[in-house]
Amino acid sequence: MTQKVAFVSGSGRGIGRAIAIALAESGHAVAVGDLREPEGNETVELIRKAGGKALFVPLDVADSASVQAALKRAVDELGPVDVLVNNAGWDELKPFTDTNEAFWQKVVDINYLGTLRLIHAVLPGMLERKWGRIISISSDAARVGSSFEAVYSGAKGAIISFTKTLAREVARKGVTANSVCPGPTRTPGFESVVDPTNAKLLESMVKSVPLGRLGEPEDIAAAVVYLASERAGYVTGQTLSVSGGLTMA
Repeated sequence: MTQKVAFVSGSGRGIGRAIAIALAESGHAVAVGDLREPEGNETVELIRKAGGKALFVPLDVADSASVQAALKRAVDELGPVDVLVNNAGWDELKPFTDTNEAFWQKVVDINYLGTLRLIHAVLPGMLERKWGRIISISSDAARVGSSFEAVYSGAKGAIISFTKTLAREVARKGVTANSVCPGPTRTPGFESVVDPTNAKLLESMVKSVPLGRLGEPEDIAAAVVYLASERAGYVTGQTLSVSGGLTMA
């Protein structure tokens, strides 16, 4: 049986790294795409040390040429992409009135258009082979809103709507498309906007989660591994919240 190939954007650290490692553990060869070369190579090394197969590919999802080059290298060295995980994202917390068009464009370009660029490049091959898994990391901010993340919430909401429509278009051709929405999760990105030494703030956040803790990157990775598997072949167009029960709508 040929080893399936997964391409994970933004997998140099945090949730993306956990996803890449988990997919490798489940038997995939993994292309680790990221802007941060040292961190991307660290992810690759962790996978290889555990006996997995991985390759770092420089990737800027806001640049179409970079997307094409990254995917070409992944296909040339690992094989056609069977599983695409759109994880790369970016945001800064600020009131909407403090933002401008340059900020809007950057948030949309990375979080939404970056997802479209990757899917548009990978999907034709999946349709030709009549098998594929597209998993896009959205956010619970898209489902219920999040103060100081208006533009980000909108971009992540667009991913959910796009994914549902895409799932309808490609379902008869053996390709599934789903979204995963993390709640508050301990990552370097999370700690860049929420001071990890602020015990009172962290305690209040934990109290708001029914399961009594913040998420870990591995929690999100487990959901992605399921959606990437043969067992999820009858699951498409869905939005899975991984938030400890923080959102249940």
